[in-house]
Amino acid sequence: MSMGAYDEDEHERREQKTGVVDAAFDDERTNYEGSFTYDSGDSAEQLLDKFRELNE
Repeated sequence: MSMGAYDEDEHERREQKTGVVDAAFDDERTNYEGSFTYDSGDSAEQLLDKFRELNE
């Protein structure tokens, strides 16, 4: 059989494999508690100046 040839057995095997849903996993949602902060950083002009400086 050449590469890319149709393989009916393989097609059926894959169809059976994808037709089964595994619902045995733990489906409880995880609740995260806490907070986060972020630094908005420099202004756009400061960032452009830094970019130009790095390109020189």
